[in-house]
Amino acid sequence: MKALIQRVSQAQVKVNNQIVGNISGGILAFIGVEQNDCQENAERLLQKIVNYRIFSDAQGKMNLSLLDIQAELLLVSQFTLVANTQKGLRPSFSSAGNPELSENLYNYLITQAKKLGIKVQTGIFAANMQVSLSNEGPVTFNLQS
Repeated sequence: MKALIQRVSQAQVKVNNQIVGNISGGILAFIGVEQNDCQENAERLLQKIVNYRIFSDAQGKMNLSLLDIQAELLLVSQFTLVANTQKGLRPSFSSAGNPELSENLYNYLITQAKKLGIKVQTGIFAANMQVSLSNEGPVTFNLQS
């Protein structure tokens, strides 16, 4: 599994002009699922997301995690994260998980995050979503399980 995480002061997801997910600060995480991913991958990725130290401490150093500052998490499925872009000018999605696996693991990730007591918001799996955000920094990292 892959995640592109961004430290945000706000982020929201709309589907059909309706806000379906909204956070006032924390991490926006785009999630991609590959063919061989399983729940163990989802758990490892979630631990990285919530414990990755991308928030500033009192000295201004990136030394605090989402859990440390009790920030919010917006999870958005994005299958294009697993695209192979090494050849040609068209991405290949041959390594992407099938829709059933991807949706199951995305939902599992959401459930596990909520069990940690995190305020979690989400997009809608496989929907045409419009995502808006204010990236703080900018701070963006690509994580893999």
